[in-house]
Amino acid sequence: MKCDNPVKILITGAKGMLGRTLVEKLNNFELIPTDLPETDITDSKTFDSIISKHRPDVVIHCAAMTAVNNCESQIDLAYKINAIGSANVAAACNRYGSRLIAFSTDYVFDGEKDSPYNEFDSTNPKNIYGKSKCMGEELIKNHCPNHVIARISWLYGPGGPSFVHTMLELADGTRSEIKVVDDQRGNPTSTIAVADALLNIILRPELVGTFHLTCEGGCSWYDFACQIFFDSGIEQRIVPCSSEEFPTPALRPVHTLLDKMALRLHCLPKMPDWRDALNDFFKQELL
Repeated sequence: MKCDNPVKILITGAKGMLGRTLVEKLNNFELIPTDLPETDITDSKTFDSIISKHRPDVVIHCAAMTAVNNCESQIDLAYKINAIGSANVAAACNRYGSRLIAFSTDYVFDGEKDSPYNEFDSTNPKNIYGKSKCMGEELIKNHCPNHVIARISWLYGPGGPSFVHTMLELADGTRSEIKVVDDQRGNPTSTIAVADALLNIILRPELVGTFHLTCEGGCSWYDFACQIFFDSGIEQRIVPCSSEEFPTPALRPVHTLLDKMALRLHCLPKMPDWRDALNDFFKQELL
């Protein structure tokens, strides 16, 4: 990504999978990568001092508790990081005039709509992760008018951890078959595709509101797994199963395909098809 604009960007959660990709792909900006233990978004005073010191033009907020099942057993921590932490980031951005670009999730929806969710559909999360992220969205809107909320889903990227990496680890030759859920549908999305889309938003400082930045097209986890092994050239038997056969602590919505209406309305480039993005990921050997 080439950019001559001397925009100063602070990234929270820069050590995570998405954060690492953004640090690499947005390197033509003046970047300030931050993460634990030096930067704790749940400590409002400390985070305020960091924003006060650096005075970034843009804050890209990636830091979050994303372990969906763990959120069910650590409810206070989930809300502390995803809701209160986001409020702290938003309030600091508003105080010092920084534009906030924050990431959220398809899990803010209940999965009961027959067609893809657009940015104007009502949220109704079914698990603690989705509820805490949804509250984070609301607090961002309340505390920082100059914001963009970017919803993503089924994320994978260089270094992992992700579903892609898990599937490849399971295909170690010790299993005759791998069972994968076939009744949940979503948009597998590459962190690289997200970074490309985010650049277009960064370069449009007038944009505010919610954007869906998932790859085009949708599939089940089973379909996703089949494509992973096809693109990687690994022979592995995959068997479809139901969510009931693979219970998890957190209830998963069954259908969270995201429509990219906001990208169309603002005449921004389309997201790539999920199969193309995954194929490029393996071609570039980005594991």
